[in-house]
Amino acid sequence: MTFFWIILGYLAGSFPTGFLAARLVKGVDIRTFGSGNVGATNVGRLMGKKWAVFVSVTDMLKGAIGILAARACGINDPWTIACTGFAGVCGHNFPVWLGFRGGKGVSSTYGVVFFLFPPLSFLLAPLGGIIWFVLLKAKGYVSLASLISLWSLPLIAGFFSFPFPYIASTIALATLSTFRHRENIRRLFEGTESSFRKNKQ
Repeated sequence: MTFFWIILGYLAGSFPTGFLAARLVKGVDIRTFGSGNVGATNVGRLMGKKWAVFVSVTDMLKGAIGILAARACGINDPWTIACTGFAGVCGHNFPVWLGFRGGKGVSSTYGVVFFLFPPLSFLLAPLGGIIWFVLLKAKGYVSLASLISLWSLPLIAGFFSFPFPYIASTIALATLSTFRHRENIRRLFEGTESSFRKNKQ
């Protein structure tokens, strides 16, 4: 039965929100624009802040659909929930509909984390979001803010004594996003990463 929820989580997470938004509104394949990423940041470069927010929120929700469906059916096993949430983010990052070329999973991860272990996770996700916002304003790099905020989640979850499967899932999700951000990390070390501040000038 766990396998069913993992597959459901993956398929829900793989819904290509950013790709469809860019295609339907602008007639553009978002994979050929900017960073080539289908996530909210690249959509924002093409379509503006409102569409970036829309894609980000939708990506949060789709990542969590598997978890919400499992809980609605009475599934509360921590490992099942954790694996289903991880699968949802994998769906966003590696969507079968787009040749497994998807986003970097930050918004989807936060959607999963928000519903991971309520009610405590209702606090965990916003705390990570605050860290992301503060770092973005202080440093100007979306990638840096995203990575540090994601790696803060297992620490915060441990502080609040989350069950081990949920802490393990936040570590796995942060690791996955780090892998997806490997080019951004390289550019950060080289000093060539795109800055939010420069983009606004």
